[in-house]
Amino acid sequence: MEARFTVVQRIAALATAEAVDAVLVAGDLFDAQNLSDRTLHRTFQLMAAYKGPWIVIPGNHDAALADSVWTQARRLGAIPANVHILLEPKLAVFAEQKIAILPAPLTQRQTYHDLTEWFDGADTPADCLRIGLAHGSVSGQLPESADAPNPISPARAQTARLDYLALGDWHGLKQIDERTWYSGTPEQERFKDNGAGHVLLVEIEKPSAPPQVTPHLVGQHQWIKRDFTLAVESDLANLFAELLQLPDMSVVDLTLRGQITLLDHQRLLQTLTAVQARHRSLQYQLADLRLQPTEEDIAALHADGYVGDVVEALRQRQASGDDEQAETAREALAILADLLSQSAPEVKA
Repeated sequence: MEARFTVVQRIAALATAEAVDAVLVAGDLFDAQNLSDRTLHRTFQLMAAYKGPWIVIPGNHDAALADSVWTQARRLGAIPANVHILLEPKLAVFAEQKIAILPAPLTQRQTYHDLTEWFDGADTPADCLRIGLAHGSVSGQLPESADAPNPISPARAQTARLDYLALGDWHGLKQIDERTWYSGTPEQERFKDNGAGHVLLVEIEKPSAPPQVTPHLVGQHQWIKRDFTLAVESDLANLFAELLQLPDMSVVDLTLRGQITLLDHQRLLQTLTAVQARHRSLQYQLADLRLQPTEEDIAALHADGYVGDVVEALRQRQASGDDEQAETAREALAILADLLSQSAPEVKA
């Protein structure tokens, strides 16, 4: 939640620095209908830092229902004068900026017809840029896993003679054609490599001119999912090198498989602890990482005699094929190695 507030602040600062004519929000400014009064006030207060117009349509998460987050915000008097919420499919002309907005707001969470159809027959002033603003799925252009409701024609920019069509709903950055783009969520919030975390700076010289679209990174946290298999000694060094190259303040999900010696396992845990301090979150799964004690492990940990027998018994149980026993044995080996390393006598040169 704090990251979402911060990214609104970043967008306002970027819009001010770039002296843009307007900021377009293609739906889902909010991700739910029932939000606290504080959340609404704070969001709009952060938006007010950019003095130009914010032009917003409701999406599927904040649809313009009879009683919605928008009616709540209006009751509170939270919406600044420069924030324009377009709740109806009606032309909105911003004469000073020479922009004519054709909005397709969602008045319910899901529809099964194209709400942008009316764009084709709408008249706009000749000296204004003709901009479409919609929220939904462009037919045939998104992965099959994308939500099917709220369809949008892939040819809408052409049939409606739009200078630009700004789209929301798809959480990643995606170009549909020269004049049609999804900007994605400005702060990434899923483990998907889809270019999220950007806004789009769109420059159009005059009506009918091709848009120049430049993505700007505004997200603070990258969500990174990694799966490593450790088999040979160099794999651990490669893992350490990649972990150190991850962008700071990321959200990291790490899964390790394969096998590792007891001493290398200790090195691994120490490195993971150090890496955690650099990130917003680092979670790791070691259930499929088998501990393989070596003669060097046993000698270094002074795990001879009875203790050595215990280490060998746990190693065999780990390889038993019983998932529950193997996991218990792996954890026991890790704990035993840690205890032995703490009690091992210091060797002085």
